[in-house]
Amino acid sequence: MERRPTTDAGRLPTLSVPRFVGRDREVGALGAALGQPPAVVLIDGEAGIGKTRLLRELLASEAQRGRRALVGACPELRVPYTLGAVVDAVRDGVGSAAGLRLSGLGGALRPLFPEWADELPPAPEPLEDATAARHRLFRAFVEVLGRLDVALLVVEDVHWADEATLEFLLFLVSRRPQPVSVVVTYRRDDVPPDSLLLRLSSRLPADAHLVRMVLAPLGIDDTAAVVSSMLAGEHVSAEFAAFLHARTEGVPLAVEESVRLMHDRADLVRQDGGWARRRLDRIDVPPTIRDAMLERVGRLRPDTWTVLYAVSVLSGPADHATVRAVTGLPEDRFGALAADAMGCGLLREAGPGQWSFHHALACDAVYEAIPAEERRAMHLRAGRAMERWPLPPVAQLARHFRLAGDVESACRYTERAADLSTQSGDVATSTRLLHSLVTSVTLPVEQLVGLVAKIQFQSLPGSDPHSRIIDSLRSALGTQALTAGQESLVRFQIGRVLMVAGEIEAGRNEILKAVPQLPPDSLEAARARILLALPLGNARPVSEHLRWLHEAPAMTVSIAPHERMRLSVERAFALLMLGEESGWDEARRIPDDVANSREAAMVAVGHTNVGEEAMRWGRYDEARSRLAVASAIAERHEFLEYLASIASSRAHLDWFTGAWEGLADRAARLVDDDDGVRLKDRCEASLVAGLMQIAAGDRAAAEERLRFAGRDDQQRIEATTALAGLYLRDGDAGEALRLTDEVAEVAVGSGIWTRAAEFAPVRVAALVAAGRPGDAADLVGAFERALGGKDAPAPQASLVLCRAMLAEADGRPDDAAALFARAADAWQALPRPYDALLAREHHARCLLAAGRHDAALPVLSDVRRALSGLGARNDADRVARSLNEQGAGTREARGRGRPGYGDQLSPRELEVARLLLDGLTNRQIADRLVVSTQTVASQVKSAMRKLRATSRTGLALKVAELGLVGEQKHTLPDE
Repeated sequence: MERRPTTDAGRLPTLSVPRFVGRDREVGALGAALGQPPAVVLIDGEAGIGKTRLLRELLASEAQRGRRALVGACPELRVPYTLGAVVDAVRDGVGSAAGLRLSGLGGALRPLFPEWADELPPAPEPLEDATAARHRLFRAFVEVLGRLDVALLVVEDVHWADEATLEFLLFLVSRRPQPVSVVVTYRRDDVPPDSLLLRLSSRLPADAHLVRMVLAPLGIDDTAAVVSSMLAGEHVSAEFAAFLHARTEGVPLAVEESVRLMHDRADLVRQDGGWARRRLDRIDVPPTIRDAMLERVGRLRPDTWTVLYAVSVLSGPADHATVRAVTGLPEDRFGALAADAMGCGLLREAGPGQWSFHHALACDAVYEAIPAEERRAMHLRAGRAMERWPLPPVAQLARHFRLAGDVESACRYTERAADLSTQSGDVATSTRLLHSLVTSVTLPVEQLVGLVAKIQFQSLPGSDPHSRIIDSLRSALGTQALTAGQESLVRFQIGRVLMVAGEIEAGRNEILKAVPQLPPDSLEAARARILLALPLGNARPVSEHLRWLHEAPAMTVSIAPHERMRLSVERAFALLMLGEESGWDEARRIPDDVANSREAAMVAVGHTNVGEEAMRWGRYDEARSRLAVASAIAERHEFLEYLASIASSRAHLDWFTGAWEGLADRAARLVDDDDGVRLKDRCEASLVAGLMQIAAGDRAAAEERLRFAGRDDQQRIEATTALAGLYLRDGDAGEALRLTDEVAEVAVGSGIWTRAAEFAPVRVAALVAAGRPGDAADLVGAFERALGGKDAPAPQASLVLCRAMLAEADGRPDDAAALFARAADAWQALPRPYDALLAREHHARCLLAAGRHDAALPVLSDVRRALSGLGARNDADRVARSLNEQGAGTREARGRGRPGYGDQLSPRELEVARLLLDGLTNRQIADRLVVSTQTVASQVKSAMRKLRATSRTGLALKVAELGLVGEQKHTLPDE
C-alpha cells in the first residue's frame, strides 16, 4: 500500500536564516592565518558558494578579539569605478577625517572624498608623472589605515575590481612591514586573464604569509543540515536532501533560495516525522538560482518590481534618493513600494541608507528580466541623477548613458573616463571603456573612427578583441550616408584593425581602397602608407614596399606630438623589416622612457619591435638591450599585457644565443596560456618550443609546435623552415621542397633579405638533395644580391653557410670545409653557438670526405661534447654515431643537457605512465606533476613510440605487462 504524506500548510514553520555549516576547516584556517598577522588571505569560490557568509563569521570573531576591520566590496559594473571598494571601506570605517591628524599626504584624498573637503589637508601640487601621483595616493590610504589602528582590510568580489584597486592591494601587501592583514574574495572563473589579481596570488614577496582558500560546494549531509536549520531544526529526509543537493550542486545560496521558494509555494510536506518535498518525481526544483529569484520577484506586486529593477540597474549599493530617481516614482508611492521590496528578502542595507541585492546572481536575474524599453529608460534616469552628484562618477555615467542609448552623453563621459584612466596610467581601463562604447552604440562616423584610433588593442584581454570593432566599422559603411572622405577614413581603420588582427591581405585591400581619398598631409595618409610598406602577407618586391614608405607625407605640426612619435616608431620598424640600414637611425630616436602613459606604451612597443628586428639582423646585443628597455617601461607603467610579448621575444633570443637553461619550460608556459597571452606571442613561443624539441629529439611534439607557430605571419617562414628541416633529416627532400616552395618567394624572391637567414640554408639543402644544384645556386645568388654589404651578421653568416653547401654539392670538399669553418666562426661571433656547432660538424664531415681523418675526428669529438653540454642531445647522438662509424667511439659524458635514454622510458615518462595506468587524463597528470599538458602529451607519445603502443590504453597495458611501474622512483631527475 502506498504511503501518503500528511500535509498541513498551516503548520509550515517560519523560515530561519540558515545555520553556518560545512566550513569548520576553513574557519580554522582563517583563524590560524589571522592569528599570525599580517597575513594575505585569498578566498576563491563560485557565486553563491558562501564567501560572504564565511567573512561575516570571520568578522564577528575578529570583533570579539578586539581587532578592527574595514570592509569594502566591488560592485559588478561593466567598467568599475576607480578605487571604489577601498574608498567605501575607508568611508564606512571612518565616517569623518576629523581627528585623524593626517599629514600633507592626506590632501591627495580630496578627489575621492569630497565630503571631507573641510577636514583634509590642502591638495598637494599635481604631479605630471601618473605613476608618482598614484603612488602618493596609495601612501595616503596607508596613512589613514595606520591612524585608524586597523588590523584587517577585507575586499569582496575583487574579480570586479578596477585596476587601481588591485594595484593598491599589491602596493599594500608588498610593503614591509605589511600595514594590515588583507582578505579578498573572488570568483576565479570571472577573473580577466590579464587581471592584476593573478599577481596578487603569484608574485607576493617571499616572506609574505599567504593563505589560499577555495570554497567547495556542500556535501549531501551539510545540505541537509542547512535545510534543517531553516526549518526550525527539524529532520529532513535523506531522499529530499539528496534530491536538493543534486539540483543545486550543493551551492549554499542555491540551497537557501530553493528552500525559500518551496516554502513560499507550500511545496514542503511532513513525512515520517521530517520535512520532504511534495512529489519529487513531478515538480522540479528550480535548476538554477536565477529561476528561484525570478519566481520570487514574480509573486510581488508589479509596482514593487520597479524598485527591484532600479536597484539592479544601479548594480551596486545605492542610496534612497538615487533609487527613487531611477524608478521615476513620486515620493509618496515610492516609500510604500520600497518597504515591500526591502521585505521580500532580496535586498539588504549595504550601509547606512545604502541598498543592494543580497547576492549578485539575484541582481543579474532581476536585471535581465527588465523589459528592454523600461531598462533603457531606467539607465537614462540613473545617468541624469548621477550627473547631479557633487563628484559625478564618469565611468558609471558612461555605462548608464550607453545602455540608455544616449549617444552624445555616452561619448562625452566615456572619453572623459578614458582620459582620466590614461592620465592615471591605467591604459587598460581606458581601452576597455572605448572598446565597450564603439561596439555597443551606433556612433556618428567621425566619433567612431576617432575612438577606434585611440584603442590600444594590446591592452585588451581575450584572443579576439578585433572582430566586434570591425563589425562596428563595417556597419557604419553600410548604414550611414558617408562622403568619399568619411568612407576612406572608415576603410583605413577597418584595414588597420584587420592587419593588427593578423588578416594581412584583407587589411591591405581595405587600406588600398582608402588611400586615394585620404587627405594628403593627414595622419591617416602617413599611417596608411607605412602599413602598406610593412612586408607582411603575400610576396611583393621590396621596391613596392619602399615606394609606399617614401610616399608617406612628412610629419607636420598639425599632427599631435604623440602621433608623431607613433609614426616615427612605425617607420623605424618598417625600414628594419625591409632591411634598410637607415632604420637604425630612426630607431635611435625612440626614447628610453616618457612620462606620459600613452606615449610610454608606444615606446615599449617600439623597443620590442626593434628588438625583434635586431634578432633578424643578428644584432643580439642590440636586441637584448631593446627588450630590457621595453620590459623596464612595461614594469614601470604596469603594462602587464605587454610583458608576455616581451617574454616571447626574449625566449626567441635565448634560443639563438644558446641560453637554453629552463627555456623549454618557459616557452611551454607561454604557449599554454591561451587566456593571458596573445596568439601572436604564443606562436613565437611555440616556435621556440618546437626548435628546442627538435634539438632534444622529440620529433612528433616539435612538429605540432611548429605547425601552431605557423599560424602567425611573422613566425610562418621560420616555422615552415624548421618543419622542412625535419623532413630533410628523414630523407624526404620532396616534402621539404614542397614546404619551402610555399614561402620561397616571400623569403628570397621579393628581395627582402631579413626573412632569408633561417630559410636559405634549408632551401638550398632541399634543392641539392633533390638534384637541383643549379636552382640552389640561383637562390644563393639572389640572396647575395639582396643582402649586399649590409651590416647584418646573421644573414651574412647564413650566406657563407649556403656557399659552403654549394661547394660540397659541387664535389669540392676542401673548399666546402673552409667555408663551413668560416660560417662556424661567424655564427660563434654573434654568439649563436648551436648553429656554430652544426656548421663545425659539416666542416668535419667535409674533412672526412677529403680524406683528412686526423683533422676531422678531433673536431667531431669536440662538437659532440659541446652539443651535449648545450642540451642538443639528438644532435650529440648523431655525431657520436658518426664517431663510432669512424672507429673513434667515445664514452658518453653527461653535460648540462638532459640525459638520453634511447629506447628505454625516461624516469619522467615512467611517472607519466604510472599516472596513466591510474586512469588520469593528460590535464590531471599535468596538474599532478606541475607541467604543461603539452609536455605530458609529448611524453605519452614518446613512451608509446618506444614501447610500440598504438593507443594510450595499449601503453598502459604494456607498462603493466613489462612490470615497469615498479621501477619508478618518487624522486625524479630534472630531464
